[in-house]
Amino acid sequence: MRPRIFTSNGPACDKLWEYLIFLHSQILNEMKKYPIVLAISGTDPSGGAGQQADIKAISATGGYAACAITAVVVQNTLGVTDILPVPEKIIAEQIDAVFEDIGADAVKIGMLNSSDVIRTVRDRLKHYKAGNIVLDPVMVATSGDRLIEESAVKSLMEDLVPMARVITPNIPEAEILSGQKINSQEDLPAVAKALSCGGRVSVMMKAGHLSDETLVDIFYNAEEDRYIELKSRRVHTPNTHGTGCTLSSALASYLAQGMALDDAARAAKDYIAKAIESGSEYQIGHGHGPVDHFWNRK
Repeated sequence: MRPRIFTSNGPACDKLWEYLIFLHSQILNEMKKYPIVLAISGTDPSGGAGQQADIKAISATGGYAACAITAVVVQNTLGVTDILPVPEKIIAEQIDAVFEDIGADAVKIGMLNSSDVIRTVRDRLKHYKAGNIVLDPVMVATSGDRLIEESAVKSLMEDLVPMARVITPNIPEAEILSGQKINSQEDLPAVAKALSCGGRVSVMMKAGHLSDETLVDIFYNAEEDRYIELKSRRVHTPNTHGTGCTLSSALASYLAQGMALDDAARAAKDYIAKAIESGSEYQIGHGHGPVDHFWNRK
C-alpha cells in the first residue's frame, strides 16, 4: 500500500513510487547478511549443553543462531532430573516462524525425545526444503541419563537420518543406530559407512569414548566417498558436558558460511578440541562442567 503522500494519480507519481521501491530493494541487497543456523534442540538451564550450547557455539564460530525448542530439560552438571516435552504444534510453529521470516542456511538438530517430535521436525524441514542439515543423534546425556524414548530410535534412523547432510554420533549412539559393537579405533570407518544410508549421508564418528591418548575421529564424506582422520590429543578433564551439541553446532555454522564439507569438518573438530582444552582450566558446577565455547574470542 502506498503512503498518503503518494495518493495522487498520474504517470510521474507512479514512476517516482516505482523508483523508490527499486531503491529500497537495492539498499536491502547491499546490506550484510548473517549465515543463519536454526538449532532444533532441548534446553539446559546450566548453560553447557542443548540449546544454550548451540547458540554459544554458532555465535562463536561466526554464525547467527535461531532456535526451536523441543523440550525443557531440567539438568545441570550433575545430571538430568526432569523433561517437559514441548507440544509438536509449538515445535512446528517455531520452525515456521524462523523459515517464513529470516530463513536458515543450515539446520542443527539435537534432542528429539519422541517419534512424534521426530516426524514433526521431518515434515517441517521437508516443507521448506531445508539444506545443510547436521543431525546430532542425542540419546544419552554426558551424565548417563537417557534423553530419548526407546521407540524413537527406529524413527530417528528412518525418518531423519536420510534427510541429513551430516550426522555426528558418538560411539554409544553409533552402536545403537547401527547394531554393531565398536571395540577399537579400527572399527570406526566400517560403522561410519554403515550409518551413511547407502553412501548418501556423511558421518562424523567421534572417538572420545575410546581410551586412546590420541583421539582420531573418522569423517566419512559420503559426497566424495572418502574418509579423513581428524586427530586431537586427549585432555583428561571432567568438563565434557555438551561436547556433542557444541561440535555439531559448529559444523552447521561452518556449512552455513559456505565451507566445503571436509573443511567444515576439520574446522569443527579444531574448534571443539580447543574448547575442551580451554574449558579444562575452569570450575563450573560439581559434575561434568562445560567446555569453553568462547576460547577463540579471548
